[in-house]
Amino acid sequence: MVDLKKLYTEEKEKMEKTLDHLRHSLSKTHIGRAVPALLDNIKVDYYGTETPLKQLCGITVPEPRMILLQPYDKNVLSNIEKAISISNLGINPQNDGKVIRLIFPMLSEEKRELTIKTIKKTGEENKTGIRNTRHHFINHIKKLEKDAEISEDEFYSGQDEFQKITNNFIEEIDEIIEHKIEEIKTV
Repeated sequence: MVDLKKLYTEEKEKMEKTLDHLRHSLSKTHIGRAVPALLDNIKVDYYGTETPLKQLCGITVPEPRMILLQPYDKNVLSNIEKAISISNLGINPQNDGKVIRLIFPMLSEEKRELTIKTIKKTGEENKTGIRNTRHHFINHIKKLEKDAEISEDEFYSGQDEFQKITNNFIEEIDEIIEHKIEEIKTV
């Protein structure tokens, strides 16, 4: 006999990864406030090696709309400035010879609405991923029932149980999206 609990666990792990991906992608969303996670993907040419920005400087947020970068090596200041300029942040770095300031502008109402629309789309894409995982699980246990590895009752109870799990993940995505939209509206 097949252990359905093990199958639940495997599929729930896939759903957890979907949630983690959603949280990670939303953490990089520009909301008119300084968020250091926006810099996570920036690589800087450091003596011929592409190095993550956060390994080359201290990153602080002295004000709600400013990120301050203090390089450990002052010789890399211009390279950091260049890497930020060519990234798609839409921020012009201000270099004073010692530190780099990134000042984030307030979002216009149009940009705010566009950002909310993008966040909602991202939420729907992640819900689709959750539903696809559910579909995969149901197809898997349907095959197990057809091959007489589980009973018809186990199939239906497994299907119902996994639907509850799916609903919980969908609700969590809705809460994450709602929280992010609220965050954008209140900035």
